[in-house]
Amino acid sequence: MATTPYSLVIPVYKNEESIPSLLEAIEKLNRDLDGQLEAVFVVDGSPDQSYALLKTHLPACQFQSKLLLLSRNFGSYAAIRAGLQAATGSYFAVMAADLQEPPVLVLEFFKTLTREDIDVTFGIRKSRQDPLRQKVPAKLYWYLYKKFVQKDMPEGGIDIFGCNLAFRNQLLQLNELNSSLIGLALWLGFKRKLISYERLERQHGKSAWSLRKKIKYAMDSSFAFSDLPIRFLYFIGLTGILLSALFALIVIITKLSGAIPIPGYTTTIIVIVFFAALNAMGLGIIGSYVWRAFENTKIRPHSIVMSSLHFQQIQQGIPANDH
Repeated sequence: MATTPYSLVIPVYKNEESIPSLLEAIEKLNRDLDGQLEAVFVVDGSPDQSYALLKTHLPACQFQSKLLLLSRNFGSYAAIRAGLQAATGSYFAVMAADLQEPPVLVLEFFKTLTREDIDVTFGIRKSRQDPLRQKVPAKLYWYLYKKFVQKDMPEGGIDIFGCNLAFRNQLLQLNELNSSLIGLALWLGFKRKLISYERLERQHGKSAWSLRKKIKYAMDSSFAFSDLPIRFLYFIGLTGILLSALFALIVIITKLSGAIPIPGYTTTIIVIVFFAALNAMGLGIIGSYVWRAFENTKIRPHSIVMSSLHFQQIQQGIPANDH
């Protein structure tokens, strides 16, 4: 299979409604790149018809492509990683299958990487067409993340990026599980450039970015790059000790003055519950770090590619290397 200079990685999960528009957008990208684009679709165990649609329509497309099917849903981080491993270009970009990030941003990534002394480009949102109930929590989260975890994280966070071969190779060497791909990309350093864009309104389907996934992403991003939870626990514990000492002093003085003839049952219960809860929270935080360390000692793969199809351009239109 002939290699191309540009590789585009697209993780796919519950995107069957956007597949036709997605393929049209990539056809245009390929024309703008003089037919030198390779698209790598990674179906992340999607329960809908995304894989079947791509398998049917990709042979007729005018761009070179690969279609990977993961054995189950491993998450977008693992899917993107699998796509980067399968890609054969010299320059790489990641694009969401829901088209909320404008495809022209991919062109800007490749243009910057080829014409400037830049190793990695990050897309940062200057505006977003999301509902207010999503905007406010997202803005607050990224503000706190930038302030307390990774100070070089742009305001509003990062969803997609582009990079050259050297950066891609270094990123793939970081094998830690339960981490953040963007966090790792920032941690690597290299010469970077931020490119702003306006996030588009979703046109097809519903977002699979559930509250559970958001919470996991927030925890992975925080625990993998900061000891903030442990420092927070230390602060809470120290504050609790000081307050308990002050409370004990007050109780002793009140007891000596005769204002409390009988030891209070309520006070005892409050103290016990407070420190029991503090201890449980501490064990939970420490356990989170221990569990992540344990997961990495297993050396399990980030994902399992169950099927891989390669499609040449329309002149050949024949799938190859099906395994």
